[in-house]
Amino acid sequence: MRFAFPSLRLNPLTRKKLLRFRQIRRGYVSFLILCGLIGLSAVAEVLVNHRALVVHYEGRWYFPTYGAIHPGRDFGLPYDYEVNYRDLKAQFAGTANWVLLPPVPYSPVENCYRNETFKPRPPDWSKRHFLGTDQINRDILARLLYGFRTALIFAGCFIVLTYLIGITLGCLMGYFGGWFDLFVQRLIEIWSNVPFLFVVIIVASVVPAGVGMSLGILLAIVVLFSWTGMTYYMRSATYREKARDYVHAAQVLGAPTHRIIFSHILPNTLSTIVTFVPFTVAGAISSLTARDFLGLGAPPSVPSWGTMISEGRTYIREAAWLPVVPGCAIAITVLGLNLMGDGLRDVLDPRLKIEQG
Repeated sequence: MRFAFPSLRLNPLTRKKLLRFRQIRRGYVSFLILCGLIGLSAVAEVLVNHRALVVHYEGRWYFPTYGAIHPGRDFGLPYDYEVNYRDLKAQFAGTANWVLLPPVPYSPVENCYRNETFKPRPPDWSKRHFLGTDQINRDILARLLYGFRTALIFAGCFIVLTYLIGITLGCLMGYFGGWFDLFVQRLIEIWSNVPFLFVVIIVASVVPAGVGMSLGILLAIVVLFSWTGMTYYMRSATYREKARDYVHAAQVLGAPTHRIIFSHILPNTLSTIVTFVPFTVAGAISSLTARDFLGLGAPPSVPSWGTMISEGRTYIREAAWLPVVPGCAIAITVLGLNLMGDGLRDVLDPRLKIEQG
């Protein structure tokens, strides 16, 4: 019996646009680099983790990274809390048992120098602190990678929720018009005058000291004040598409309203919406970083680039790498996203001339 697997077939116009995007080197290279960084953050536990990847002990195999927590007694040690795999590897030296650690065997929140003073330490490749440690002995590379994943999760959820609200409401405003359009516009104008920063400060003041707002609360606040821009764009685009012949034909054929809006009008505006995505991601990452820097963002237990800069600025004279490393990471990420957005805009906007090479 033969099984036929569906293949991804792109129409000629889409293939042409992809080829044009590859010709825009700055956007295409930025896209590849960002995809690589996203892939690394997705498997961060394999690269940066205080747990071992594989443990072979007395003929048995253990996979602690994505498995259960193993106490010391599982490996012949006299305690019931989680084993320290770096110490376990040292104890297994010269025996048939062995431990495979990640390239950076530290978590983003652990004290890497137990029973020692808290102070920033420069890079030490012998101990696999490739970017050094911060003021409380946490590995900077570990916090940098997990902070990048935190920013990506925040930005992804931000885009989905913001675009869902903005696109839906904007399409309805543009399609129905009349009193509905005027009523929603007045509501948006009133809502836009609510001071966003004051709301964040009020919510942060309610949260107990030292705990910080959860990412969910912060995300909800940011989304509530960020969907209006997409609404206005989709309103204008829907007004424009509503006057086209294919919309009139669908109305004459008796197509329901939701089908006309979301199956006919919306697909004809998606090409331009796609160009907004990189810039929206860059804005979301910058927004999260700024609020974490001000202490109005994620809780201290969550690795964040803004928190790293805020904590490292105190030691900028004696340990300049503490704020410089996350600052460079933010600059490179935002620059890459903007370059990719420029490339997409050049491809999808027929009024712009594509520069070869």
